[in-house]
Amino acid sequence: MKRTLLFLMTLMLPLLVAMPARAAVQRVQFTSGPTYLIAEFLDDDLVHFELANGTSPGTGSPLFTTPQVAKTDYTGPASFTQSGNTLTTGAMKVEVTAGTLCVKVSDLTRLLYEACPRNLAQAWKGLTITKGSIQNAYGLGEQFFMGGSADGDWVGRSRTPGGTYGNAMAYDTDNGPVGNAQIPVLFTVGPANLNYGLLLDQVYKQEWNLTGDPWTVDTWGDQLRWYTMTGPDLPDLRKDYMELTGRPPVPPKKAFGMWVSEFGYDNWAEIDNRLSGLRTEKFPVDGFVLDLPWFGGVTAGSDNTKMGGLTWDATAFPSPSATIAGYQANQGIGLMTIEESYVGKNLPEHTDLASRGYLVRAGCSGCVPTYLTTNDWWGRGGMIDWTQDAAGDYWHTLKRQPLIDAGIQGHWLDLGEPEMYDAADWASGVLPGKHAHADYHNVYNLKWAESIARGYAASGTKRPFMLARSGAAGMQRHGVAMWSADIGSKLTALAQQQNAQLHMSMSGIDYYGSDIGGFRREMLNSDLNELYTQWFADGAWFEVPVRPHTENLCNCAQTSPDKIGHTASNLANLRQRYELTPYYYSLAHRAYRFGEPVVPPLAYYYQNDLNVREAGHEKLIGRDLLVGVVAGAGERKRDMYLPVGTWYDYATGEKLTSSGQWFTDRPLWVNGAFRLPAFARAGAIIPKMYVDDKTMNVMGKRTDATTRNELLTRVYPDAAATSFTLYEDDGASTGYQTGAVRTTQINQQLAGSTATVTVAASSGTYTGAPSSRTNVVELVADTQASAVTLNGGPLTQHATKAAFDAAASGWYNAGGNLIVAKSASTAVTTAKTFAFTLGQTPVSATFTCANGTTTPGQSVYAVGSAPQLGAWSVASAVKLSPTAYPTWTGTIGKLPPGTSIEWKCVKRQEANFPDTADQWQPGGNTVLTTPASGSGGTTSGSF
Repeated sequence: MKRTLLFLMTLMLPLLVAMPARAAVQRVQFTSGPTYLIAEFLDDDLVHFELANGTSPGTGSPLFTTPQVAKTDYTGPASFTQSGNTLTTGAMKVEVTAGTLCVKVSDLTRLLYEACPRNLAQAWKGLTITKGSIQNAYGLGEQFFMGGSADGDWVGRSRTPGGTYGNAMAYDTDNGPVGNAQIPVLFTVGPANLNYGLLLDQVYKQEWNLTGDPWTVDTWGDQLRWYTMTGPDLPDLRKDYMELTGRPPVPPKKAFGMWVSEFGYDNWAEIDNRLSGLRTEKFPVDGFVLDLPWFGGVTAGSDNTKMGGLTWDATAFPSPSATIAGYQANQGIGLMTIEESYVGKNLPEHTDLASRGYLVRAGCSGCVPTYLTTNDWWGRGGMIDWTQDAAGDYWHTLKRQPLIDAGIQGHWLDLGEPEMYDAADWASGVLPGKHAHADYHNVYNLKWAESIARGYAASGTKRPFMLARSGAAGMQRHGVAMWSADIGSKLTALAQQQNAQLHMSMSGIDYYGSDIGGFRREMLNSDLNELYTQWFADGAWFEVPVRPHTENLCNCAQTSPDKIGHTASNLANLRQRYELTPYYYSLAHRAYRFGEPVVPPLAYYYQNDLNVREAGHEKLIGRDLLVGVVAGAGERKRDMYLPVGTWYDYATGEKLTSSGQWFTDRPLWVNGAFRLPAFARAGAIIPKMYVDDKTMNVMGKRTDATTRNELLTRVYPDAAATSFTLYEDDGASTGYQTGAVRTTQINQQLAGSTATVTVAASSGTYTGAPSSRTNVVELVADTQASAVTLNGGPLTQHATKAAFDAAASGWYNAGGNLIVAKSASTAVTTAKTFAFTLGQTPVSATFTCANGTTTPGQSVYAVGSAPQLGAWSVASAVKLSPTAYPTWTGTIGKLPPGTSIEWKCVKRQEANFPDTADQWQPGGNTVLTTPASGSGGTTSGSF
């Protein structure tokens, strides 16, 4: 009663309190009967609430935070005023309603939401949240919708907890056994940049129902604590969230390559066999992922299982240290080993951990370790208590550090929901005085990852890299990538993976992937090779690491991209991913420094474009690349939506100007390979690495032992000046966090007919950094060039790519929309300015094929050495017209001027882009030398 009276008196006072600039953290308490509400203002655009029945903690100390929150040292808002029950900072306004303790949160002009207590007197309690003008919402972690679509946001849906406690792996018919990882952050958008972010900082299971108005969210726990972020747009909100829960460290560079996996490799010979096949087909590869057989002896239903031993099976994997070192030195590959939190009862490790009190216990602090027997496919035993930091530190030193010292480069954290548990167990816990299973279940994997990151920090400068199946808010700050569990080999699951990635990106998880090709092959209901080819193409664009994986205990399934799917497509998509490593790696540095997403949804940068609000079928890579997902049977083309602006087809260089519209029938087969449709926006600057058939890994190791460290940059000119910063470091240590990093700013601007690209002087260095290098600029323009200068001096024009490659510097028109120029090796501390004089129109020629008698469904095509003729790929050949049958004719434009082109006529089936010809033109190739400009006339071939 006294608290109610004080509250009402506060409202009646004509109080106006103005705080000085950069006020301290401000806490204001309101009460109504047994209920209290505290509003804690941490910044101008960040407020933290605590709402509960019972005794208030008061306003003299910070509100409690769970392990999901990283930053607790905020300095307060720059300005703060209180007028009665209205609290205002420089960016938000909070109004508390007397009696109900409902909270209205506004930016400076509009109401964002009103939250009211819901069932506070019950164990299952929560909030109602008005929908208001909000139209779409993103985040809330990982949950697969039913229906097999890449699209969809949370408005109109319910986000239900997995299993009994929240985090779980659950089966559904569309997707198989997939993950449900609770990350309780929601980002909402409405018209005209109306938006806010909300983090419900609870460890208990949550249910979010966004089907009506108001929305509801329910959870367990004595108090409800939530943060609200305001700001001008989604990028600002997400950056605030990443500051609150922690930005991701830069993964080891090798994590951006391909890591081949299966359940599981039985011995070194199997790995050697897979590696040999990949090398024979000229695939780059950075590592292999070892499942349970690496330690062996996992015995279902037995106390004598080796689960938890984490010691090499010396029979199947002899001399591990020497073998790992050989792989690294000779092949440039690393290994990632799986581990679980379970320890077989009869192992000496179980006895050791039990004696130290480091296992989860059977119901009380003094009880014996819990004995897990349910779903005992791995055996029977106990579970490590990661909520005790001492337990995690001890296990890291005892088991994991020897692996790291031997060269293991990654840790696969499996079953971390946790999958098996005793509902009546006792753990040290993460909440004061709380020890039940529900009190820690949803942060169990978070604490596990935290222990690994802590172990790495204590023992050296190596970067941690982990692959986890479950997680919580803040998971990203420990160096974790997450994957979607035992997903089924179905096209619906491939599509849903893309929707899950959309929401995981908005939940702060930048590195998210899948078992490429699907883990559960028995669920396959379409062509396996087609599914794998599409999945691998999607994974090569969107996932870190690129990790094919499947269940293969029968040794009858394939995961390596040289053995399954369309090999040429897999190779082309993987090489493209390796080429783009410098771009992805720079995005990783930006994620670490600024909290920017690596693979954001289109809505992140185009939130006022209603056409992209629910789009998961198209994604961005950073800010500058837009890529379309493919997940369907018989796909040969797809429509693409491009937001307002100028875009360039990444594969062909075609320039498209969009008013915010769809472009239909974009081909999915380019130069004989299945490729996702990808577009670069005008002004994009994309650093690349040199990749060819000698490339072994992302670190630049090559089969011929040469060094190719040139700086390649793909540039899409625009009248608006743009820049991109390339980040480089040693790729393996944490030195980048203390300054051992090199940055190079690359700028572009198109003024009239001159496109200027400047590679600025580099700043900073790191161990192994080149002091000089060749600089190559690939300019994608809608005309060819007539001259190129470097720092004001003319570069030599070369007629062919071969001549260009043989020269130390120069330039050439590559045909279509591409001009390529390079400098000689130059000190990185020297700025390089390339100026391209544009305006020369690419040439054209008429191609004829005589005696082209065909059968129904068959046509005559021209195929040749130039990209415009398919680069000798029959699938990408140019179809001619039967103008004077059986003579076929066609005019082909955008050919490179002054270039010798070889070509032939072929007969080919019209349907499905076959990559084999029915008949080739006999004899030698026809040779066309294109003129410097205009038309090359007619060039002829004959059957």
